[in-house]
Amino acid sequence: MSALVMDGKALAQKTEQELSTRVTALKAKSNGQTPILATILVGGDPASATYVKMKGNACTRIGMDSLKVEMSEATTTEQLLAKIDELNNNPNVHGILLQHPVPEQIDERACFDAIALEKDVDGVTCLGFGRMSMGEEAYGCATPKGIMRLLEAYNIDIAGKHAVVVGRSPILGKPMAMMLLGANATVTICHSRTQGLEAHIRQADIVVGAVGKPEFIKADWIKDGAVVVDAGYHPGGVGDIELEPLKERVAAYTPVPGGVGPMTINTLIYQSVDSGEKKIL
Repeated sequence: MSALVMDGKALAQKTEQELSTRVTALKAKSNGQTPILATILVGGDPASATYVKMKGNACTRIGMDSLKVEMSEATTTEQLLAKIDELNNNPNVHGILLQHPVPEQIDERACFDAIALEKDVDGVTCLGFGRMSMGEEAYGCATPKGIMRLLEAYNIDIAGKHAVVVGRSPILGKPMAMMLLGANATVTICHSRTQGLEAHIRQADIVVGAVGKPEFIKADWIKDGAVVVDAGYHPGGVGDIELEPLKERVAAYTPVPGGVGPMTINTLIYQSVDSGEKKIL
């Protein structure tokens, strides 16, 4: 069988058109006010700068504004906390993104958790994670929330299925597992040190690769008819899963690139618009 390709790039483009319409309507009702996403870049990491630029470009495409905050490599935790507090108290800012990673002298977790819950559109705070895990209202962490939106858009049945998440990072693996559990999947969390990893994956109806190692998950570990989500990206255009041999025998898969990646930025913008609507209207 030929697998369904879950095209994140196409879904992100479609969603941007819908978000543009929402932003236009919002401006019409609010004397031109628009949602504003504040992006904080600490230091000069080229990859981080590129990601921040991409997020700003996405804001521009749908007609909303972004506030670019750049801080030096020598920034302290206290200085970054002060900047976050300033943005929390700015009524014209509706979402705050702190680009990961920050320089090593900064307590990143303390700074993430300083972001006000209602402005945590990237879903990085402990409070947001806790509320999401308990089924309460919160913005989901952008990559796993983007994956859930992708599965929903392609009508992938999750309830009752066995999902295996390979990876346990606080911004991907752990929230991914909680979101799948919230959608009534039976969830197993694995990682690079799991004993018998292959056996766990062989049982999966849904496999999410989020381990951060190129093609760590082998194609012959995955059963026919499974749904395969690859959240990795590595040089050479490969993900965390050996995808090529799977394309004719699984039910659905996300391509690399063009699957999960576009949905991460799209979800950040989607949640920023939602936050702006709640504050402006």
